[in-house]
Amino acid sequence: MKTIKGPAVFLAQFMDDKAPFNSLDGLCGWAADLGYKGIQIPTWETRLIDLTLAGESKDYCDELKGKINSYGLEITELSTHLQGQLVAVHPAYDLMFDNFAPDDCKNNPAKRTEWARQQVISAAKASGHLGLSAHATFSGALMWHMWHPWPQLPSGLVEMGFEELAKRWLPLLDVFKDNGVAVCYEIHPGEDLHDGVTFERFREATGNHEAVNILYDPSHFVLQQLDYITYIDHYHEFIKAFHVKDSEFNPTGKKGAFGGYGDWKDRAGRYRSLGDGQIDYKTVFSKLTEYGCDVWAVMEWECVIKSPEQGAREGAKFISDHIIEATQKRFDDFAGAEIDKEQLRRILGL
Repeated sequence: MKTIKGPAVFLAQFMDDKAPFNSLDGLCGWAADLGYKGIQIPTWETRLIDLTLAGESKDYCDELKGKINSYGLEITELSTHLQGQLVAVHPAYDLMFDNFAPDDCKNNPAKRTEWARQQVISAAKASGHLGLSAHATFSGALMWHMWHPWPQLPSGLVEMGFEELAKRWLPLLDVFKDNGVAVCYEIHPGEDLHDGVTFERFREATGNHEAVNILYDPSHFVLQQLDYITYIDHYHEFIKAFHVKDSEFNPTGKKGAFGGYGDWKDRAGRYRSLGDGQIDYKTVFSKLTEYGCDVWAVMEWECVIKSPEQGAREGAKFISDHIIEATQKRFDDFAGAEIDKEQLRRILGL
């Protein structure tokens, strides 16, 4: 068993134009003061990291790591959630996902995809330079709009979709493998990898590539009504990253999992600050610890009610209180005795 590391915080949702949330130094000081020990860095935020330079220069990465370490913090993972999303975009989403791309890539899907690929490659090399073992990202989606099969899906369509998704990711996965970094796909609605079955289908399509792993975030499973506890039993060997986020599902006679196109606060499934939702984190931390998952517990704040500042303050303590110091001894060791093979034979009556 391993003790989960933490608490850590994903900085994406805290970025702002006001100090201390507008610079790496400001955010590091803020996070350290709240008791966090690690930060997960969104690589599309140029105020935090120059991703292209980080992929090219170990010296730059050493300086970046040194600055963060000076605040008593570690980098848990780099994140390419937005760039990973752009590796695979169905044309139906072109205009909306253009918001994630640089201006010179807008209205040009091929150029946008190539930019995203190069960003993810830079992240793989940067992760290697920084000595990181895991990376957080999205798979993108070619088929999400078809998850409810109406009209019925032509035979072979889904298989072709996973083949194409794997084709786009395989060269990137090889770069991560060469740098000793696990690609942790956040299993998430809106992605082609959104549950256990789709994760398995993608792994199979990649030839069970060893770099394919999981960022486990149970909040997304509550919204899908998927058993997030037994998910750990099935996939613990692939869980190499961990987002700690809460959620709730409160269906009514008018709305359920589909949400009625409502805003987040009006949906049956909503994200909440830690401790305010329905997730049994005591069991989640127990399971991950029991299976020896070597992960950072990274708070991701998304809440429709509570402010991010309060969520961050409470989140550090919530995670600290749930981290289990994995035992290195048995509770009945006091009753043990030195026994040789002859004694074992006698105990068995042999």
